Amino acid sequence: MILVSRYYLVLGLQILVTFSNCSFRLKILLTPSRTVQEYLQESFELFREDVKRLEQSAFGFEERRSVLVRIAINGSEDPRMRIDTEENYKLVIRPNSDDGLMLVDISASTFCGARHGLETLIQLIWFDPYVASLFMLEAASVDDSPRFKYRGLLLDTARNYFPVRDLMRTIDGMAISKLNTFHWHVTDTQAFPLQLDSVKHLSKRGAYSLRDVYTKDDVRALVHRARLRGIRVLIEIDVPSHVGPTWSFSSDSETDDLSLCTNAQPWSPLCHEPPCGQLNPRNTDLFLLLEQVFTEIIQLTGVDDLFHMGGDDVSLECWEHYFNDTNSENYLIEFTRSSLDRLRYVNGRLPNLTLFWFSSISDRIKTDLKESADFIGLQLREFTWKHKSINGIRTVISHEDAWDLNNGMGAWYDTNGGIPYNSWQHVYEHRPWAKDVANIEGGEATVWSSTLSDDDLDATVWPRAAALAERLWTDRAEGATRPVHARLDLHRSRLVARGLKAAPIWSMWCTQNPYTC
Repeated sequence: MILVSRYYLVLGLQILVTFSNCSFRLKILLTPSRTVQEYLQESFELFREDVKRLEQSAFGFEERRSVLVRIAINGSEDPRMRIDTEENYKLVIRPNSDDGLMLVDISASTFCGARHGLETLIQLIWFDPYVASLFMLEAASVDDSPRFKYRGLLLDTARNYFPVRDLMRTIDGMAISKLNTFHWHVTDTQAFPLQLDSVKHLSKRGAYSLRDVYTKDDVRALVHRARLRGIRVLIEIDVPSHVGPTWSFSSDSETDDLSLCTNAQPWSPLCHEPPCGQLNPRNTDLFLLLEQVFTEIIQLTGVDDLFHMGGDDVSLECWEHYFNDTNSENYLIEFTRSSLDRLRYVNGRLPNLTLFWFSSISDRIKTDLKESADFIGLQLREFTWKHKSINGIRTVISHEDAWDLNNGMGAWYDTNGGIPYNSWQHVYEHRPWAKDVANIEGGEATVWSSTLSDDDLDATVWPRAAALAERLWTDRAEGATRPVHARLDLHRSRLVARGLKAAPIWSMWCTQNPYTC
């Protein structure tokens, strides 16, 4: 059974005696551009490395079979994952009776689709520990495409810092599971670890230490790795709230500091969690600074058709307290309008989709920002998604009650409990669009790091994020049945074989006897 595939037809099965990593050869039949060709070649080398990981446990037999992978891409010249990228692919495996060569044909309209085909191919190769050998399907035909365009995983690296190697490994896990958007919540009220040339003072003031930073070279390396895996890196600088004391410096403006309510005590009336701090919408230098930040993010990621503006947990009370004005919602509307104007300016146009966290202004977007409304979307954390304010607005769902992947112990400051632990079964069975999918771009799991470290990152995310990946790719109506248990357990073994310390979903006995548990 192939995880996260919508349509497939297995034609036959025959053992392929152990073959080596070097037995896989690539032949590019058709590409629309040299760039796509170069990405295919690099991506195929990653594929060979992935096969080698599986092969390390095999003893090796004398008999070998060579596999020729032929790829044809007849569409987009752009290898990037974009909102309108077609991710469908066709995969055909068959033996060549004349010379014993195995043929694998992958056809797609984009690089990302072809890369998914390589991922499915490696799902058809497995190690059998009982005979210490690799096996592969001898004949198969797969015709596959995703249900939703946006399939994301959010990782917060501001509340606690994660080394780049952990982000790279997370990207690899996403690719194995065919997730396509790494939503990098890189800054927050506690820290600003991202080094940007235009605002160097933010990371100097905002990083936990000189080591706990992400350089521009780090970002470029992560973006390149993700792109080879068919994944976009979506960097979020959450504004106007969640900025903290990092931004609390005076500018050349005569209209006061960039940040208001900084380090306010008691904190709970004025911010979601300490330390408090919220941008000053009256500061005339603020939007020039945001313009510089937006410019560098787009340049670093190469993502210009999708942008995340933050907008989470805005405290109207903060502005009301500071400006002595009860109409503070108007400040949020004007801040949003001005930020969009700056984004439009630096990007040449508004991105195809600009995401905001669901907030108090969501129900005014269509009327107050009507000239931009077609390009605006909401990321919805609340479980009751049929709120009137999102009608007609493009939506990415990240319901906390189902797709938050944290530990279930509640927020660190919450003594009364919090969001419960979401089991993989709960993640898998959540289908909020069962009756209506209008305007839904897709979904996303979230991982907030207040009580998380790099030691337990893998087990926190995997394989629960893979359960969401299958839901967003395939969206079968079934619940967490025994075949789904067996399928996810098999996929968990793939993650482990590829270097991720994914948590088990049941005992090893059940893994060896999946349909008796």
